[in-house]
Amino acid sequence: MLEKIEELERRFQELEAMLSDPAIIANQPEFRKLSREHNDLTPLVEAYRRHRKIMEEVEGNRELLADPDMKDMAEEELKSLEEQKEQLENEIRLLLLPKDPNDSRNVILEIRAGTGGDESALFAGDLFRMYSRFAEKNRWKVEMLSCSESERGGYKEVIASIEGQDVYAKLKYESGTHRVQRVPETEAQGRIHTSACTVAIMAEAEDVDIDINPADLKIDVYRSSGAGGQHVNTTDSAVRITHIPTGTIVACQEERSQIKNRAKAMKVLKTRILDNILQEQNAKLAADRKQQVGSGDRSERIRTYNFPQGRMTDHRIGLTLYKLDAIMQGEVSEIVDALRAHYQMEALQAQSEAA
Repeated sequence: MLEKIEELERRFQELEAMLSDPAIIANQPEFRKLSREHNDLTPLVEAYRRHRKIMEEVEGNRELLADPDMKDMAEEELKSLEEQKEQLENEIRLLLLPKDPNDSRNVILEIRAGTGGDESALFAGDLFRMYSRFAEKNRWKVEMLSCSESERGGYKEVIASIEGQDVYAKLKYESGTHRVQRVPETEAQGRIHTSACTVAIMAEAEDVDIDINPADLKIDVYRSSGAGGQHVNTTDSAVRITHIPTGTIVACQEERSQIKNRAKAMKVLKTRILDNILQEQNAKLAADRKQQVGSGDRSERIRTYNFPQGRMTDHRIGLTLYKLDAIMQGEVSEIVDALRAHYQMEALQAQSEAA
């Protein structure tokens, strides 16, 4: 293990030198790629250097055991150092797990109303607000890319980009079906209604990931509909792009400018195509391992939000929290951290069994 870490530390030092090279700084795609690798290695290298320093202190204290005047102090210090050493070794083992190369990426968030009609659309709006507030707490940037509003409020579909540090790493386990149980405002009898929404978290594609042939695209422009001022129904600012080989269709009409709508639509299109590729790879891995991979099945019911009981239950890890109001206001760190820890421990166990 130490040989592997020392090799990674040497790579870390190489990256530091490369990132100060003017030629690489001028090549922004390469610079971003190397910066991401550098950021990924930083926690491991820092933990290893702390471990190395502690080992030096351990050796120094062991030498002091021979001195009767220093023995008691050295034993107490050794006990503390051994605890720190054990904690760091556990941290290093986790950091040595194979990294998801997409963890540091921005994401495209898609929320769609499912079963439940108007109540489902209202819940889609609640989920979007929940993730937006979680993003604010993490100082991430949220940008609406496309939405289809429901007549009674909420969204039939909403698509947004979320940019910031380790967005995909924190949100990737949110993909799946989210079920809500509550009494709709329109329900005179006060009966609990069950509806559902689907959430998709996709690592945002970069230009180096997907090379799309312009000849494979069918681009339509049309007049925007819905609220939005004088440009609505007067200019062809809305854009619909169809990727002919895959049949992927993306539409965007949020901006007044056709050029901006086209850029946003292309961002979503590339991300969806990349996500399809990743989903196929994950499905193959799951078949090979005869188990479900961490990214999860998009059709899987992952979570229930029960408003009468103020309860949220994540069915994958059996986590139940009775603070639904706070969760809907974006307090989802406890859920995110528990999911990440669960899948990290699963990966650690699988690695141990394989060894």
